[in-house]
Amino acid sequence: MRKSIPWNFLTLFLALCIAVPALAQKREQKRLESAGEVLTEILNVPDNIPQHLLDKAECVVVVPSVYKVAIGIGGSFGRGALTCRSGEDFTGAWGPPAMYALEGGNIGLQLGGQATDFVFLIMNKKGANALMKSKTKLGADASAAAGPKGRSATAATDALMTAEILSYSRSKGLFAGISLEGSSLRSDGSANHNLYGRKLSARDIVFDHKVGTPGSGSKLIATLNQHSPRNESDPKSLK
Repeated sequence: MRKSIPWNFLTLFLALCIAVPALAQKREQKRLESAGEVLTEILNVPDNIPQHLLDKAECVVVVPSVYKVAIGIGGSFGRGALTCRSGEDFTGAWGPPAMYALEGGNIGLQLGGQATDFVFLIMNKKGANALMKSKTKLGADASAAAGPKGRSATAATDALMTAEILSYSRSKGLFAGISLEGSSLRSDGSANHNLYGRKLSARDIVFDHKVGTPGSGSKLIATLNQHSPRNESDPKSLK
């Protein structure tokens, strides 16, 4: 004779089925909100990312509050968001964000036990396409360099002129370009699923716009549209 499943067990099970995805979505929403807050703070202080470089960026990645983990565990790990200008040639408004992860031992070397915010400027179409891979190793899959700021931004070295990704960091209120070669950026598939409620690739979100910008990403996108509404790149770099 089969035993019936108690109603209280079924009720608890159904409640968990509803609560777990909701909590996961809330977690990703908070991360996306944090990315918007970090970028807004950085762009509203003097001597930040040079305007002419932001205006030439096709995409931006913001990874807030990365902490160094214990030695032997794998360096450091952080989660943030990527957004790109819309349109085939990145000439439109900033589009919906995809969740991304930053990881690698080189990150830990830069942190010193402090929470650090990272911002990456993706400077051309090749760099944007590289980030659509499952994992992009900085310096290997995409050329990377420490982003210049202030007067140093006018010193156009060969590395800067050819870099596909420029990286910046902020820790203890100090903002500077930073080299993270050897670290990697990858699309965070589970986070995208949690945020949007269905399985989506980074390309689905960023290039194909199969979803709109969620409310939690409004500050990130609005900040970029306010500070850099037009792409000022050389048209040749957009082909």
